[in-house]
Amino acid sequence: MRLTTKGRYAVTAMLDLALYGGEHPVALSDIAQRQAISQSYLEQLFSRLRRKGLVASTRGPGGGYRLVGDTDQIAVVDIIHAVDEPVDTTQCANQGNCAQGRQCLTHDLWADLNAHIHDFLSQVTLQQLVSDARQKMGTRLQVTDTLLRIPV
Repeated sequence: MRLTTKGRYAVTAMLDLALYGGEHPVALSDIAQRQAISQSYLEQLFSRLRRKGLVASTRGPGGGYRLVGDTDQIAVVDIIHAVDEPVDTTQCANQGNCAQGRQCLTHDLWADLNAHIHDFLSQVTLQQLVSDARQKMGTRLQVTDTLLRIPV
């Protein structure tokens, strides 16, 4: 499967925006720092996300980006497609010309896998990722708090 850093970083940045955004826009520099992603790369991604209507930008001091719409209405597949990232397991971009201009023997297998991946990513919402991340963050905080109370 080919899912490059473009798609992975876009999903990660959108999750960060959902976690740390809210009433106020989030600066790309903050996302870049928290997620160890180049700010210039994030600028390219967010330009595409903005054009597709997933985020809105605010200029000036205190500016940044915020989500457009509810997190339960944004599917992971929407984010990946917004940055023009194909999720394709075929070697022929699903064109059916993988074996010297003809369809290879396993083309249908990989095309079916594409459909399953697309269906799965269509069902996972940004809200689910936010809930999972908050649960994990809460667990880490509880473990840290417990460790700090252990007498040495």
